[in-house]
Amino acid sequence: MTKITFIGAGSTIFAKNVLGDAMLTPSLADSHIALYDIDEKRLRESEAMLKTINKNANQNRAEIQVYHDRKEALRDADFVVNAIQVGGYKPSTVIDFEIPKKYGLRQTIGDTMGIGGIFRTLRTLPVMLEFAREMEEVCPNAWLLNYTNPMAMLTMGVLKATSIKTVGLCHSVQVCVPELFEHLGIKEQYDLADFQWKIAGINHMAFLLEITKDGEDFYPTIRQLAEEKENPHRDSVRFELMKRFGYYITESSEHNAEYHPYFIKSKYPELIDELGIPLDEYLTRCENQIRDWETMREDIVDNGDLTHKRSREYASYIMDAIKTGNPTVIAGNVLNKGLITNLPEDVCVEVPCLVDKNGIQPTYVGALPTQLAALNRTNINVQELTVEAALTLEKDKIYQAAYLDPHLSSELSLADITQLVDDLIEAHGCLLYTSPSPRDTR
Repeated sequence: MTKITFIGAGSTIFAKNVLGDAMLTPSLADSHIALYDIDEKRLRESEAMLKTINKNANQNRAEIQVYHDRKEALRDADFVVNAIQVGGYKPSTVIDFEIPKKYGLRQTIGDTMGIGGIFRTLRTLPVMLEFAREMEEVCPNAWLLNYTNPMAMLTMGVLKATSIKTVGLCHSVQVCVPELFEHLGIKEQYDLADFQWKIAGINHMAFLLEITKDGEDFYPTIRQLAEEKENPHRDSVRFELMKRFGYYITESSEHNAEYHPYFIKSKYPELIDELGIPLDEYLTRCENQIRDWETMREDIVDNGDLTHKRSREYASYIMDAIKTGNPTVIAGNVLNKGLITNLPEDVCVEVPCLVDKNGIQPTYVGALPTQLAALNRTNINVQELTVEAALTLEKDKIYQAAYLDPHLSSELSLADITQLVDDLIEAHGCLLYTSPSPRDTR
């Protein structure tokens, strides 16, 4: 029997997708599903929801069990799915947005890069390392499937600091081309099955490197249609980046607005409206989710007729391929071991991976176009230093990561960045570290 452990199982909707998918996969249908979360109420809601799906869609073949001891939940697991959010929406996410505002620094999502991404890493990676070390003890051969952001930094940290087999999984590569066609207004005109494409880079900043239809380059058509589209629209930032750098980027415009120094600028406030940049977007989404949860609970948790349709999440396909040997291809976040030749070694890159009984095997990409590698490196610099800060507890590394962030450095002085970091360390307090206080080497 396969054991699947879900850490952060109180993420009810995401647990429905990943574990519902597993129950609909023949090779995984009779799995032991171990649920763990620090929020007892949400944990029990997920348990009830999954047991309903198990009954209605899986003939009760899966064994679903709640655990209050994390190590026991992990014991003998074959696969561990991570979906934790340390500090939650309140207080941590609110802190990540509200304190930078005092310095005139605005964000959209704040979960991958920028000051929000740095501090989300600093409070999340120590917790992930705790249970990764428990995995080394009780399930050393398990695969850790990480869905928590900041994807690159957290995955990099676990891979560098532990022996656990880990891959970071995201949605952006899966939806990149479908979203592009939708934003260009050609979704109904073409069948995606007629196209082939290649995507690689880093998480949330991978690029559509090639796209062909019947062997013919389709990029000229894409670029022409993008040029004709008037701002603002949902993809304005991505189209602007494609116009300037030549290639379409995987992650959304609201994300990419804060990964670069060009868009959210106090000196050019008109860009916000011109490009339709949704400031404080993540706060808005969280508030909407909180507001809508009571209705959603009735539809999901309290619905005795609840069933499930397999989603596009990679997790069940990975688990099935490793268990059965039936191969699949995913976009995975892994350490760069010569995969992308003009990016640094041992940083996290997002590349196509073959999955079969041998596990998750990244494929060679080669060199990215020079300008794309350069864009990636602006984010990689921050990621490396943030991970180093979390692993060494050297406070200087936090400052240095922030100094090098493209958005931060384009808006604030070194002195203001330093003070902002200090304010955030104080505000987050004990949520930041599970080890002794960070060393200040200055």
